[in-house]
Amino acid sequence: MLAQLLAQADAAGDLDWEVSVDSTINRVHQHGGSLVRDMTQGASANHKELLVEPADHAIGRSRGGLSTKIHHICDGRGRPLVMLLGPGQGGDSPMFAHLLAALGVGRVGPGRPRTRPQRVLADKAYSSRADRAPLRSRRITAVIPEPSDLAGHRKRRGTRGGRPISYDREISKRRNIVERSFNTFKNWRGVATRYDKLARSPTAQASS
Repeated sequence: MLAQLLAQADAAGDLDWEVSVDSTINRVHQHGGSLVRDMTQGASANHKELLVEPADHAIGRSRGGLSTKIHHICDGRGRPLVMLLGPGQGGDSPMFAHLLAALGVGRVGPGRPRTRPQRVLADKAYSSRADRAPLRSRRITAVIPEPSDLAGHRKRRGTRGGRPISYDREISKRRNIVERSFNTFKNWRGVATRYDKLARSPTAQASS
């Protein structure tokens, strides 16, 4: 249903391809965390096969107990384009490539899905070279500030550190749309708290 609505919005020119990326942590209810989880290294989710249940059920442990993290791409009007689940203690940057790979809005008629946004707005967590490289290769404008530690490391390397990172500060202010998108979703208690045991269940995927 959502895929059809997004395709219709894109066909009508109503889909804003200035996308924003971020994540949010949700607490896991005691009934949702009752399954045995494989927490060994390499037991994380396979984001190329979303119907395959990950060994850790996308449940981890962070401050406050068991939690799951929702990784999200939305368009410039807050519509969800990509949603992936991961364990609560997982980082944002390692999920960036998976989010971009999953981004695709189908066509109303024949044709391949659109997968290339105009701009990507994100915070400093997505500022690594590994995150910027695929955007640069696909000619997608990155509106991502540079953390002070990376800037200092670049300056210490001198000419080998490369050019300073530039981005449009005014456009970056519009990144709050992804925060407002999370706020809208979390009005539903099934998203605000995870009750599902399996990450691939319909409700858990809706909360992602």
